[in-house]
Amino acid sequence: MRAAFDPAGAWLAPHDSGAERHGDENHEHDGEHAHNRFRAVFISDLHLGTPGCQARALLAFLKAYPSDTLYLVGDIVDGWQLRRKWYWPQSHNDVVQKLLRRARKGGRVIFVPGNHDEFARTFVGHHFGGIEVMEQAVHTTADGRALWVVHGDYFDGVIQCAKWLAYLGDNLYEFTLKLNRHLNSARARLGLPYWSLSAYLKHKVKKALNYVTDFEHAVAAEARRRGHDGVVCGHIHRAEMRHIDGTLYCNDGDWVESRTALVEHFDGRLELVHWQADEHRPTATPLAMVELGQTA
Repeated sequence: MRAAFDPAGAWLAPHDSGAERHGDENHEHDGEHAHNRFRAVFISDLHLGTPGCQARALLAFLKAYPSDTLYLVGDIVDGWQLRRKWYWPQSHNDVVQKLLRRARKGGRVIFVPGNHDEFARTFVGHHFGGIEVMEQAVHTTADGRALWVVHGDYFDGVIQCAKWLAYLGDNLYEFTLKLNRHLNSARARLGLPYWSLSAYLKHKVKKALNYVTDFEHAVAAEARRRGHDGVVCGHIHRAEMRHIDGTLYCNDGDWVESRTALVEHFDGRLELVHWQADEHRPTATPLAMVELGQTA
């Protein structure tokens, strides 16, 4: 099955019936590491359609981390950048094919659109190639915790009140990422590991730190108000897992800078992992873990 992405911003793929999906279920994990299987995986902010997207690393991660349910927590395709300049290499199409294949072979794939792929919010309630499009979702862990799954852009005052400023910031961010790619090319030639310039700048700027803190508390407070035990979100490209006033806050990070994801084990343990960039021996390093409602 082939999928295409049109300039208007829609995945064009035939609808798979439930019978077809479940009929292929026994072959779902052909070629994947089924022994290293997870109950759920959460990824966001892939930004397919931009040079910053680390598509090859993402493909390796998806192969190594099969799951019963895969949540795509927004900004999967960067419609903002694609409207300005078309960029769609084969590796980005390979990611789309990988996601469609996982849905076609019986795995559940849920897509919660973000602000960069807000075009997909028009299709909430529909399936594309077996991928379910939802405005938001609630994931219940194996140990019974209800996690609200939402991209998080609704809690960004810049996005809601001054979208022109968000577009400006996005252009500046892309420029920083371009510098970052050149910098890391030089570091690689010197045998030095990957280092994120944009992440460093965000950690050093006080206003950026205040913005992150305000965002985290706002999202956690809304999850608590809705009666959920926690929240899983993306948007700010900062992987984090901690309790905020008794509510579990999980941000799965991004695949532009940090190469991070949130995974749930079959006993309900939640783990934040960082995918290493070494193509010869790719590994995932645990960043944080929460088990049975307690921080590790």
